[in-house]
Amino acid sequence: MPALEVAAGVRFERAITNTKRTAGGMLAGEVARRYRTQGLPDGTVRIDFHGVAGQSFGAWLARGLTFTLEGTTNDYVGKGLSGGRLAVFPSRLAAYQASRNVVVGNVALYGATAGEAYFRGFAGERFAVRNSGAHAIVEGVGDHCCEYMTGGVVVVLGETGRNFAAGMSGGVAFVLDEAGRFETLCNKDMVGLEAVESEEDIELLRGMVERHLQWSGSEQARRVLEDWDGLLPSFVKVMPNDLRRVLRERQEAELEVAS
Repeated sequence: MPALEVAAGVRFERAITNTKRTAGGMLAGEVARRYRTQGLPDGTVRIDFHGVAGQSFGAWLARGLTFTLEGTTNDYVGKGLSGGRLAVFPSRLAAYQASRNVVVGNVALYGATAGEAYFRGFAGERFAVRNSGAHAIVEGVGDHCCEYMTGGVVVVLGETGRNFAAGMSGGVAFVLDEAGRFETLCNKDMVGLEAVESEEDIELLRGMVERHLQWSGSEQARRVLEDWDGLLPSFVKVMPNDLRRVLRERQEAELEVAS
């Protein structure tokens, strides 16, 4: 209540099990009822969970809410993310390599509109489907990533499944394609593939990788940052054709006005 009423900072820990579904949904609703889309100041509420979360962990998280999870979670994590922050990473006691194992299930970030998400490990299928504004980073995804995406930014620091970017009309994605086979896995009906060359893109990408390291402790992020110049050419930018056209027309209009 102090956080909801006067935006006082609150932080605590909780265990969670997979019978707990839609964790955070009611809290996000209370924030929205009081503050609408403005939400709370960044970092007002932080809850650090540990265990195995159920479906829709962190659903609709509003601005000012941060959920971290040391463990794994099921499908629909971050559904409708609305300005909050999510970070999921394996238990410090886990014997497996985080960047080679699944930590979140299918359809993560479905319908997200804003916020940040950091996943240290693989996600299942349909990652960021219908994302319209969230910035997210993950270390591998299954099939149909960025399906019907209309906004936001997705970074994949590893392998992807097939049919990447099907129906993607907005936003951008950056994929670390060290194996050189991403083009065969991407659905290019509505997108094109580009090198990451502009200062704006490089700054955006590096900043997201740095925050991924900060929030998830990712060894993959650390490796990328330590060999930034060597690995940057392996990144592929996925750019929707409609967005490219709009940006080009806007640039031409600005040049015409300037002349």
